[in-house]
Amino acid sequence: MTPTDAALAVADRVDAVRPWLIGCSRAELTSLLAGLGEPAFRARQLWHWLYARGARDFASMTTLAKSLRTSLSERARVGRPQVTSEQISADGTRKWLLAFDDGKEAETVFIPEADRGTLCISSQVGCTLTCRFCHTGTQRLVRNLSAGEIVGQLLLARDALHDWPSRPDGRLITNVVLMGMGEPLFNYDNVAAALRIVMDAEGIAISRRRITLSTSGVVPMIARVGAELGVKLAISLHAATDAVRDALVPINRKYPLATLMAACRGYPGLDNGNRITFEYVMLAGVNDSADDARSLLRLVAGIPCKFNLIPFNPWPGAPYACSSPSAIERFAQILSDGGYTAPVRQPRGQDIMAACGQLRSASERERLSRLKARLATGLVDDDHAPLPRTDHA
Repeated sequence: MTPTDAALAVADRVDAVRPWLIGCSRAELTSLLAGLGEPAFRARQLWHWLYARGARDFASMTTLAKSLRTSLSERARVGRPQVTSEQISADGTRKWLLAFDDGKEAETVFIPEADRGTLCISSQVGCTLTCRFCHTGTQRLVRNLSAGEIVGQLLLARDALHDWPSRPDGRLITNVVLMGMGEPLFNYDNVAAALRIVMDAEGIAISRRRITLSTSGVVPMIARVGAELGVKLAISLHAATDAVRDALVPINRKYPLATLMAACRGYPGLDNGNRITFEYVMLAGVNDSADDARSLLRLVAGIPCKFNLIPFNPWPGAPYACSSPSAIERFAQILSDGGYTAPVRQPRGQDIMAACGQLRSASERERLSRLKARLATGLVDDDHAPLPRTDHA
């Protein structure tokens, strides 16, 4: 190890001791500042710098006394994930592979459109759901992300897009979707804490009407989302019968369709202005027949909802193929004739593996390739000691 490497290793250890302020609630910031002998209004100033101005260090927080900025820098960090790589698709979609303090990685995707800019955020490293059509689901769950790591993805994206200061109009990131890696409702406490920060009117200030949480159907948690957060709900449905959904989305065996639909009908605040979105990936010969579409209409009868039809995004070794354009068009028309909005999602970011169901795929293959190479050369033991952070670009 060179002297420079040794110095960096020491710096990493020091940083790991100082916690992130990103992800702290207002109450936690108030408590921190009270411990430093500061009045409560300082917490509001700090909050403004973190979430309205996007400050990345304490030195730039000029409304705070220099002595306070020094004290804060000795005890905490503003906090951002480390960008391991960034890719930009031909269609403008941007994907960041982000590393956290322990070296674990997750991906975040920004999708620009004419009338909005949507950021797709991850809630876990890996996934435990093993949905058969989703490449992300083929990777094991590593851990939940903290509230700070979830919010940090949004801050990092706004840094990269030069989207500060926070303002109600003219921003690039207008919408947030919890549709990245992981099942948000298996990490509810951290997701809820993060979304409360994102929705706070004196900070990032993204309206709950512009935030969508997507779940595979963790039924006991659905009512809490509506009652406590009030964000839009999306259900990763993908089938109109238990037999098909059991095969595609294994959590259906625990919470079958009748139970899931009952939870949807009881979602707090549900009405025609706040409809549930049912996400439906189109798989050739599996769930795309006219009978499937008619069964879907019967399944959701009486639920204020809309559909999001998703052409299957292939990945190496995938057991399915995408439905043909004619089959997708027929399916959408049946739903439309039944009185439901059923747009077909245009695939975005396929050339950088940023499309629905593809997140982390390429980076995971690359990580395993590096690990195998190091095992072959004896540089890492059979317990898979952590690899140093490297540039995947």
